[in-house]
Amino acid sequence: MDYKSIAKKTLGHLYQAHSSIRNSGIDNSLIALVELRISQLNGCAYCCSFHSQELRDMGIEQSLIDKIPGYKHSESFNNRQLLVLKWADAVTCLTDNRDELFIKLQSEFSEREIVELTASISLMNALNRLRISLGEKF
Repeated sequence: MDYKSIAKKTLGHLYQAHSSIRNSGIDNSLIALVELRISQLNGCAYCCSFHSQELRDMGIEQSLIDKIPGYKHSESFNNRQLLVLKWADAVTCLTDNRDELFIKLQSEFSEREIVELTASISLMNALNRLRISLGEKF
């Protein structure tokens, strides 16, 4: 199903929100990292491939990209990367540690960055679900 054409206006608003987040001033490599992690959690093959390539294009080493699924057991990620990956997991899976993580986020990120990051996580979950439910198999 060509869901993007069928609901062009509605989907256009989602992609405009994505563009707004990408132009908000938050480090785009952190956003792409989060988008890949969420796509891994949701099992969106197309988005995993897309965001992996995007990270490579941004200069992120393949060896770091390969470690994202096991980030909790790696010392390869800096503090900001680790926090956004944990936040992506917490928001996507609605874990009970969100309040604790939110406090840690506040020590590393501005309120604006936290809002943009959380909006990005929420939006990527929606886009994954649209692609998985209505998109062509990848």
